[in-house]
Amino acid sequence: MKLKKALTFFDVTNIVIGSVVGADIYIASALTAGLIGPFSIIVWLIAGLLAAIIALVFAYCSYYVPKVGGPFAYVSAAFDDFYGFLTGWSMWIAEVVALSVFTLAFVNYLQYFLPLNFYQQLLVKGLFLLSLTLVNIVGVKAAGTTNDVLTIVKLMPLLLLIVAGIFFFILNPSILSTNYHPFIPLGLDNFGPALVLIFWAYAGFEIGTLPAGEVKNPKKTLPKAIITGMIIVTFFYIFTNFVAFGMINWTDLAQTTIPLVFVGAALFGTIGAIIMSIGALVSASGTDESGILGSARLSYAMAIDGLFPKVFAKIHPKYRTPYMALIIQGVIAFSLAIYSKITQLISFSIFTLSFSFLLTCLALVVLKRGSEKKLHGQSILPWIGVAICLYLMYSTSIFDKIVGLILILCGIPLYVHFSPKVDIHHLKRMFLSEEAIISRRLEKKERFLGNFVRMLHRAYRKVKQ
Repeated sequence: MKLKKALTFFDVTNIVIGSVVGADIYIASALTAGLIGPFSIIVWLIAGLLAAIIALVFAYCSYYVPKVGGPFAYVSAAFDDFYGFLTGWSMWIAEVVALSVFTLAFVNYLQYFLPLNFYQQLLVKGLFLLSLTLVNIVGVKAAGTTNDVLTIVKLMPLLLLIVAGIFFFILNPSILSTNYHPFIPLGLDNFGPALVLIFWAYAGFEIGTLPAGEVKNPKKTLPKAIITGMIIVTFFYIFTNFVAFGMINWTDLAQTTIPLVFVGAALFGTIGAIIMSIGALVSASGTDESGILGSARLSYAMAIDGLFPKVFAKIHPKYRTPYMALIIQGVIAFSLAIYSKITQLISFSIFTLSFSFLLTCLALVVLKRGSEKKLHGQSILPWIGVAICLYLMYSTSIFDKIVGLILILCGIPLYVHFSPKVDIHHLKRMFLSEEAIISRRLEKKERFLGNFVRMLHRAYRKVKQ
């Protein structure tokens, strides 16, 4: 049973924006303020540029391999299923962890209005994930439409903050200059950790490539949607932080866990704080909805290739959606959200994400074709992407590296267990067949060293004669 093609350019663009713009923009300003001060605005710009480069790599890969599964499909096509599995496995870990992160963020912001005890928080977490999972089970078009609405609604508070903030600075330029001075009060020692944190805020564009099997005209739609989505995201991120650091002194921003609520209150009073709080709730919902949609398609893609348990490949007979993949990842996300903290979850998700991005960049090196002249920069961008991924992995803590590496390596026995046994027997038969033996003998003749020795031997014989 095939997946239904129902997602348009508008849907996929909103999936990209919805996956990137989440609750992290509502908290990251405070975290980076404590690390690097007002210079954070430059780091946001740099991170946006780096994320756009990786996003272009994904867009070009989606052009060559417009298949469901995103990075898993790209790397499998470029290399083989093993490396494709490691890519999909590492990304799936990061994406499912992200579902828990935004679930926790939703509960935290909800408590701005309504304090909750442990059991009430548990109930809200469960209902939050259950409702978004059901939306995705009912149908991908329904999920896409829900994401369209959530994305548009959650951008409105940010747009209001940007417009009001710029008008405020025009009328009060001295406040802007005062809060941006000194510009680098803490030095640049924490540049790496700040970049990792901010890059994670940009992560999510990869989700837009995962439901490719349900996108209309994916070869044209996916690259265009990813690029358009990243331009919009970068605009909102840069100007939101410009206003935040201009309105509130960096020392005060570093003291709060709800920086944009703080900024909204400074601009509009209590009503501003309420608007930004609601915006945070909608952002967390929209990001989780996008994440649920995309990550389920990733596990579905690996399952239909025999690299994941078959249960992940089950399609609902009525709604034609991978309902078991949706249910299983929802249960895992809920389990992680019970006791885990946001910082703990983010700390190792960036490592696994960077690993999957690294393999995707290498995949484009293999997939690219020189005849595709309109794909500008396809020869240099993947290598720049490799350097970016290595730096991000390097900039994480030792604990992040150890935990991330262990999780990735745990995928190897999983691959060995679930990799298609039929394919293995087929390869074995091919290896032992008469045609294969003859082929290997011919290949031996083409090996450089063997051919070189034979040439010397023939030359020696002729000289001797």
